[in-house]
Amino acid sequence: MKRNLVASSLLAASLFSIPAMAAEDTIKVGVLHSLSGTMAISETTLKDTVMMLVDEQNKKGGLLGKKLEAVVVDPASNWPLFAEKARELIEKEQVDVVFGGWTSVSRKSMLPVFEELNSILFYPVQYEGEESSKNVFYTGAAPNQQAIPAVDYLMDELEVERWVLAGTDYVYPRTTNKILESYLASKGVAEADIMINYTPFGHSDWQSIVADIKRFGGEGKKTAVVSTINGDANVPFYKELGAQGLSSEDIPVIAFSVGEEELSGMDTEPLVGHLAAWNYFMSVDTESNEEFVEVWQEFIKSEDRVTNDPMEAHYIGFNMWAQAVTNAGTTDAEAVQDALIGVSVPNLSGGYSTMMPNHHITKPVLIGEIQDDGQFDVVWETTGLVAGDAWSNFLPESAKLYSSWTKPFSCGAYNMETKTCSGAQ
Repeated sequence: MKRNLVASSLLAASLFSIPAMAAEDTIKVGVLHSLSGTMAISETTLKDTVMMLVDEQNKKGGLLGKKLEAVVVDPASNWPLFAEKARELIEKEQVDVVFGGWTSVSRKSMLPVFEELNSILFYPVQYEGEESSKNVFYTGAAPNQQAIPAVDYLMDELEVERWVLAGTDYVYPRTTNKILESYLASKGVAEADIMINYTPFGHSDWQSIVADIKRFGGEGKKTAVVSTINGDANVPFYKELGAQGLSSEDIPVIAFSVGEEELSGMDTEPLVGHLAAWNYFMSVDTESNEEFVEVWQEFIKSEDRVTNDPMEAHYIGFNMWAQAVTNAGTTDAEAVQDALIGVSVPNLSGGYSTMMPNHHITKPVLIGEIQDDGQFDVVWETTGLVAGDAWSNFLPESAKLYSSWTKPFSCGAYNMETKTCSGAQ
């Protein structure tokens, strides 16, 4: 009887150890992107991108002698659900890193979870800045890497004097426009020459708003729309511009959230000549980009599928994470967070992007003009790479803040006047 009990115990122990051993043999990568709801138009492709990057890394032998395993969840464009799904990935699935989010409201929803559990999030989309977390690595553009250069281009190259700041009603557009208002004022633009409008996610009735824009732009000064409209609301917005006869020559629109993926689902005729500001376009002519597009279309099994800026941000962030894990010799979050600072990897525009101490990266800035085939013709770009600012110089309270996650600061919001850390440490 004793022998049987011992044998049974050993058998039970071995059965329980199989999943644990299997888990130890893989490195889990969390994928937290909306696959349904209003943001699915943009985020589904990012889920596929991470799946491709995991697949490509496994073809190279994985990391630290282990295969990578992608764990996908769908927060369904439901902002509170992002926090719940983040906790599920970290606590239940025990992922070592998460790639996810699009809107700032989704990022801010999950941020406390990543800080509480000391995990790592790579956030791949342009955002409003005014944040630096020990647990978040921002591979999308900060305002000084997109919004400010876009305004400079419109002002210097197109001689724009009146400004429509049109956005979806949430934190990214509101904060970005607050920065732009201050920046425009510093350039001598009068308050009367700035029109601001916000609409909810998924907004579809643009007739009266576009009519207001048309009237505002018909008062004798060159006018442009700076658009922080997000998600599927862009489709009826551009359609209404065309319906009311507003071409890019009349009132150009420069968008921060319309890329190749969004254009692939639109009738591009009313959009031709309008602009977008990003850090990457599919049309960039480099060997690394050509290879990336080829690998992507082979993975997705379609020569019609496009690439876009947030995909490149995931490409950069994933390769930075892989390099940091290799350098640290572990997936331990604390060690990888330290190892990420200073890591440089190729971007797809022909240069190298570097992770700065404020957890933002260096990126080129490109202005692209929409073509009738849904691609962009690059009409302007910076001469070099621009380092992302966590805190804007154009907001008085932010101008005094400095972010560095290296010693002696180790602070996301170090106040240079009071010499104290006013943010998370």
